[in-house]
Amino acid sequence: MIGVIPYPAFDPFVFHIGWFGIRWYAIAYIAGLLLGWRYCLYLAKRPPTLLKTIDVDDFLTWATLGVVLGGRIGYVLFYQFDLYSTDPLEIVRLWHGGMSFHGGCAGVTIAMILFCRKRGIPLFAFSDIVASAVPLGLFFGRLANFVNGELWGRPTDVPWAMVFPNGGPEPRHPSQLYEAGLEGIGLFVIALVLDRAFEARVRPGVITGAFLIGYAAARTVSELFREPDKQLGFLIFGTTMGQLLSIPLLLGGIWLILRAKPVATTVTA
Repeated sequence: MIGVIPYPAFDPFVFHIGWFGIRWYAIAYIAGLLLGWRYCLYLAKRPPTLLKTIDVDDFLTWATLGVVLGGRIGYVLFYQFDLYSTDPLEIVRLWHGGMSFHGGCAGVTIAMILFCRKRGIPLFAFSDIVASAVPLGLFFGRLANFVNGELWGRPTDVPWAMVFPNGGPEPRHPSQLYEAGLEGIGLFVIALVLDRAFEARVRPGVITGAFLIGYAAARTVSELFREPDKQLGFLIFGTTMGQLLSIPLLLGGIWLILRAKPVATTVTA
């Protein structure tokens, strides 16, 4: 077919040992969490040093639980409620797939609030560091979507269109790669520039707000090329669930930036 790039025949498993296998999707989550943790440690040591590195270390477990539980619960509530209400045991079958970024974001937010209250840590100073690292996880997660041949784009005739194994015969946008670029690379660069060029971390909440606004914009744009979930289709005014769920992020991000005020920097051990 002219103008169509063959979709690579990826094996969704990294390796098999008997009945046991590790999926690329699991590796993506692990890589995102570990690299994000190391990057948070790096940022915590750079001025303004408003946090202790031990707090970043200890938050890794909280973040993991927030991502997994929030992501799964969000997917159940927003995308497949009818399925899971009739078969509740399917909720714990994580190997069947099904995670929601918006749910994971809510889960990590709750984890951060509880963790910061427990430790007496300034919430938005902490969230700015976490938000700077989240794009790393988004990047690997979207690459895993591409490897799995899921969440493909809408039919198109662009020269880089692909025919996905489970997407029918039509050439489609590789929307997973668009999202990896926008949500991963793009948001990482924005947070980096805000931190380095504008010293935004002296105004806690600015980087977090910029991340939320940036994600809402990136997700809204990418959904224009991504096939909507078949069980939901298009919703009000032709929007998708991903676009509707991004509206609260946009509003929350604007509020965070408007309320942000400079703080005195304190060096911590």
